[in-house]
Amino acid sequence: MDLSAEDLAVKQKLELYVERVQDPDPRLQMVALESMRHEIRSSTSSMTAVPKPLKYLRPHYTTLKSYYEIMGASDLKINLADILSVLALTMSAEGERESLKYRMLAGSNVDIGSWGHEYVRNLAAEIAEEYADNKLQFQISDENPNCDLMKLVRQIVAFHMRHNAETEAVDLLVEIGDHLNLLFEHVDKTNFKKTCLYLTSSARYLPARPDDAYLALDIAYKIYLKFGEYPNALQIALFVDGHQLIREVFTSCDDVLCKKQLCYMLARHGGNYSVPDDDDDDNMDGDSNNREVMQDIINNTKLSEGYLILARDLEVMEAKTPQDIYKAHLLHGQVSSSVDSARQNLADTFVNAFVNVGFGQDKLMTRVEPPKDHWLFKNKEHGKISAAASLGMISLWDVDSGFAHIDKYLHSNDNHVIAGALLGIGIFNCGVKHDCDPALAILGEYVDREDPSIRIGAIMGLGIAYAGSKNEQIGSQLNPILNDAKAPLDVVTFTAISLGLIFIGSCNEEVAQAIILALMDRTDAELGDPLARLISVSLGLVYLGKQDNVEATAQVSQTFNEKIRRHCDMTLLSCAYAGTGDVLKVQTLLGHCSQHVEEKGETHQGPAVLGISMVAMAEELGLEMAIRSLEHLLQYGQQSIRKAAPLALGLLCISNPKVNVMDTLSRLSHDTDSEVAMAAVVSLGLIGAGTNNARIACMLRSLSSYYYKDANLLFCVRIAQGLVHLGKGLSTLNPYHSDRFLQSPAALGGIIVMLHACLDMKAIILGEYHYVLYYLVMAVQPRMLLTVDENLKPLSVPVRVGKAVDVVGQAGHPKTITGFQTHSTPVVLAAGEKAELVTEKYIPLSPFLEGFVILKENLDYKED
Repeated sequence: MDLSAEDLAVKQKLELYVERVQDPDPRLQMVALESMRHEIRSSTSSMTAVPKPLKYLRPHYTTLKSYYEIMGASDLKINLADILSVLALTMSAEGERESLKYRMLAGSNVDIGSWGHEYVRNLAAEIAEEYADNKLQFQISDENPNCDLMKLVRQIVAFHMRHNAETEAVDLLVEIGDHLNLLFEHVDKTNFKKTCLYLTSSARYLPARPDDAYLALDIAYKIYLKFGEYPNALQIALFVDGHQLIREVFTSCDDVLCKKQLCYMLARHGGNYSVPDDDDDDNMDGDSNNREVMQDIINNTKLSEGYLILARDLEVMEAKTPQDIYKAHLLHGQVSSSVDSARQNLADTFVNAFVNVGFGQDKLMTRVEPPKDHWLFKNKEHGKISAAASLGMISLWDVDSGFAHIDKYLHSNDNHVIAGALLGIGIFNCGVKHDCDPALAILGEYVDREDPSIRIGAIMGLGIAYAGSKNEQIGSQLNPILNDAKAPLDVVTFTAISLGLIFIGSCNEEVAQAIILALMDRTDAELGDPLARLISVSLGLVYLGKQDNVEATAQVSQTFNEKIRRHCDMTLLSCAYAGTGDVLKVQTLLGHCSQHVEEKGETHQGPAVLGISMVAMAEELGLEMAIRSLEHLLQYGQQSIRKAAPLALGLLCISNPKVNVMDTLSRLSHDTDSEVAMAAVVSLGLIGAGTNNARIACMLRSLSSYYYKDANLLFCVRIAQGLVHLGKGLSTLNPYHSDRFLQSPAALGGIIVMLHACLDMKAIILGEYHYVLYYLVMAVQPRMLLTVDENLKPLSVPVRVGKAVDVVGQAGHPKTITGFQTHSTPVVLAAGEKAELVTEKYIPLSPFLEGFVILKENLDYKED
């Protein structure tokens, strides 16, 4: 290749330097090395081309290496090692890691950053490779912090953190073991947000290494605390379920307004929290009133008020009837007869409850009518339980109005009505706490009544009202029922579920022991009943998301009766790893689904299919892969798998109607197997829950015409229609919140119980236990952004609402939303949407603009 005169001069110059380096005169050698170094550093080229000095020195690399070996120890030798380390960047053979070798020989006193980004990046990669080969594990350790390699790592991390390459610094420290704490020395106000965002995001992909994941979150938590980002620190504390960390966030925060915002976050997450008592009076500005206000926020007492403010703003306060939802006039084909049938009325009851949830008024149950014409009495026997309980849905989160509506039914002569009223009391207390615990006071009296339906109403009500509270008083009241030999199976099942929900994710050994004994005491005939399988779900709930903590209980489950053993195994595994995104556990569950089961009555594959969704729903990538896996299972799986797969799809995309999933479920809703079709129809309701999605609504309308002769399928279509219009489109069932980072355990628990009940639709939902559908209330949340001022009064400000963009690891200040529209708060947020303030007049006290957000006036703001 012909070189230009300029290039030829450079080439000859470098060849001369190579000769001079080997000269016996040390002064000439030094001049040659310095000149070579200057030439390499000053050469600039395009990003895609190798710098010319490196290209022209390639033939001499071996010569310089050989000469290095025969040189005596001196500064010259160190300088040559420095240059060889850079030349090795493009010239050493793959796997030799010579760049690192010569860097170590040159010592750590040279500024590695002067050789540029690419060189530093290559060194980091070689250190990671060397560590992976177990050659450096001893050298890089806390006992040996002064070793040259550790100094080099510190230099690389410092360089990356100074040059906006925070992600690469984190990657290196993750690769070489537990050294993330080195970040503390290098984070500052300019880079801590990006560093922490990358740490928290990467923790999702380290479930197979829980210690690494926990360390990443712990470092992010400490960095957030250091810079006073308390909402972010609280988010991590909630993620790892650390009560001590939550307390630390509160005691570290001095700003009362900020504390109130933290209380809104705790309220949204659910669970049993109280404002720490050890705050100084100075911290609280000497005002005990603040403590009460904060406890009220945590207790969710203002949730109903905020929800109704949104409804009034959007002008959807007027109650809707089931007929408004069915829109039968749009159908040209056959529709179900207008004759009142018990099944049709029961469906109407549920639709009415779902559509008017939380609005405090409807046109069926709260309307004043003569008793004989009242809607309640258009339902038969156990149907009255769901009808009376629907008042709890309509009065959701509003305890005072709920009692006003339901109180009269507690004095009824009909046991079913009393049972429904008790369940209703539990429902409207869901997610809301009250100082005097009215739900416990009333429901506790009915738990030991003789009538099984009254007992179930009270017990189920307690489970829903106190989910996640870990209330020992209720535990001690319900535990004896599990060991009562005379108690019927349905009472024992609902007691176990309530205990599972109250102690959800607590790993409480006493509760787990009681549920295990209840399972062992069941006869063979009882274990064949679909209800008995829900007892194993309650055991799973106690360990929800707690990963390895389930192992001792999983060993005990090996001793269960063979009818329930494998079913219980799958349920425990899927609950313990729910929301972790652990790929290895998904593979284990898929392995169970791929087995061909010959034995009749073997039911373990259903929970395994649901388990795939429960584990994979944690993050978007795993979610997409799980959808594809479920498509394969639908094609090749047996009947027990095919009827569970639609429900698993419904869980993956709950309140988030993805078009591909919608099409799959639409196809399955016409399946020849009625159980698969029913599961698909209910799942259509779940993926569209609270979205008012027009396409799903249209599908369900045409299905109601298609199945007008099939009472069971028509009932499922009606339930799905009610779910799609949940809260008139203002609510969601998605258990994830705070930018999809946190998962509400109680919300997921309610959904899991309902889905496991749907695995045997005919025996439970279409039988006399249809009120199991009300477990979904635990996941109902307003999908709103409501901004409030410093006095917690609603404040309308303009916001941009658009599709959220993943900005993890991106350079600069990228836009966090795309395709936005500007609205005034309060606004409704769809799945995958995010809001940001238009004006800088106010500063939001939460980094996540969803739910209740306190705005503080920006004192530096000047109007244009």
